[in-house]
Amino acid sequence: MVTTGSGAFPRRTALGLAGAVGAAALLGVSSQAVATPLPVAPSGAWCWFGGPRAVHHQGRWKRTYIGFITDSGEITVAQYDHATTRLTYAVLAEDFEIDDHNNPAIHVLPDGRLEVYWTAHARNIPLYYRRSKLPEDITGGWEPATTITTNTEGEYGWTYTSITQLSAEKGRKYLFWRGADFNPAFSTTTGDDDQWTEARSLIQVPGQRPYVKMCANGRDTIHFAFTDGHPRNVHTSIYYMYYRAGHLHRANGARIGPLGTPVSPSQADKVYDATGRPKSWIWEIATDRRERPVLVYANFPSDTDHEYRYARWDGRRWQDHRITAAGDSISADGKEPHYSGGISLDHTDPSTVLLSRQVPGGRHEVERWRTADGGHTWTSEPITRSSTELNARPFKPVGLPGDGDLSVLWMAGEYPSYVGYQTRIMALGADGQAFTL
Repeated sequence: MVTTGSGAFPRRTALGLAGAVGAAALLGVSSQAVATPLPVAPSGAWCWFGGPRAVHHQGRWKRTYIGFITDSGEITVAQYDHATTRLTYAVLAEDFEIDDHNNPAIHVLPDGRLEVYWTAHARNIPLYYRRSKLPEDITGGWEPATTITTNTEGEYGWTYTSITQLSAEKGRKYLFWRGADFNPAFSTTTGDDDQWTEARSLIQVPGQRPYVKMCANGRDTIHFAFTDGHPRNVHTSIYYMYYRAGHLHRANGARIGPLGTPVSPSQADKVYDATGRPKSWIWEIATDRRERPVLVYANFPSDTDHEYRYARWDGRRWQDHRITAAGDSISADGKEPHYSGGISLDHTDPSTVLLSRQVPGGRHEVERWRTADGGHTWTSEPITRSSTELNARPFKPVGLPGDGDLSVLWMAGEYPSYVGYQTRIMALGADGQAFTL
């Protein structure tokens, strides 16, 4: 079933968004700010693995598409038209597993139609995807869901979908997820079609669960940043490699091996070595204007003392710098002590970082940080301040230029756990502007 509408959510009322508008005032943005926090959805959440979670596309219209899962298990896509400020919605699945790991990944096909991918959290539920019937429009109907059932051997099903497409390979799509053995896996199409290859392992750390983030230039290259496990289980370091023309490489171009032969972390670049230092967790990867990789990640002097770091490849070596202290975990139940507030990169300019940090004596606030010298020094500005609620996991839609409307998306509310989130989706809107519903 697909539910589409303008400002309408199943089992939601207009009052839900009205309450969110009122809550936006609690974020306390100063009257001199050039943008205003506004609600996108009265319920919604996402994990930081998998994606893209939001994509900007400029074709016939200038539109941004945002994916999230609600607290009742609705796999939802929001569409924002930058010219009209209008928000519309499509619910692609109802009563799905309520878990923020299950947020959808959004892909815009060359013809402008959307594909949305999602799956459950380490369960034997297959990967799903649906395609919009019209280009650049989520309200014109959707094709029935397609399932992808190929996976690596193991008992843990599918988790975290990431999707990209390479024009230099005749439009071949690359789909990544965490496989049934808890290690990253992938499948590709044979071209610009729906014929998927058998699943193969990308990274192998037997007995552990490496976490991977990726980005691509859409033409011929995919970049990966990953750990050697979960920081709860392993004293985790951060690694990097890239794919091009059938092979995986280190940052200096040295060939690791063919894609499809599983990589061990020792074969890739070790960007952050946790030996004798705090363990870490990757958050995001992007590339600069020279297509050199930039990474942001968290490390943990203790479970209650997180910090954010910034690493970039300068063409010869990795440069790694501390950004700021991040505070404690956002997980209220205490079961996920390494769930930082969140940090991400502006993919159009990765010298800009969006982050959520716990301010002294207060809640987690969203801020925009910038560096003009490769991460040595930073300036910052608040997106939220003096909040009475949590603000977490901020990011900017992939491909969206500038600092205008929708240039920051985040979760606001409370976060008892990843299966009990009580958050809505917020965004920056232009000064004095309300979204049209």
